[in-house]
Amino acid sequence: MKNALTRATKKKSFKDLSTGQKLRVGLTAAVQIALQTAALRDLKKRPAAMVNGPKPAWFAASFLNFVGPAAYFLFGRKR
Repeated sequence: MKNALTRATKKKSFKDLSTGQKLRVGLTAAVQIALQTAALRDLKKRPAAMVNGPKPAWFAASFLNFVGPAAYFLFGRKR
């Protein structure tokens, strides 16, 4: 029983993933990096008067995986 429990809780390393799983991890990372880069570039170029809330707060929020950049694009920019 102890061996089965140990095997069930052992973490997989990246090399243990299937090709499809590696592809999904890579695509997810690429989308995250693209969203964050776009949000940071827009935030840098946009005047503070055109941003809802303080720019430093949106800068920090952009590091919250998909949620931060998406929130910035949906709620942080004044139109």
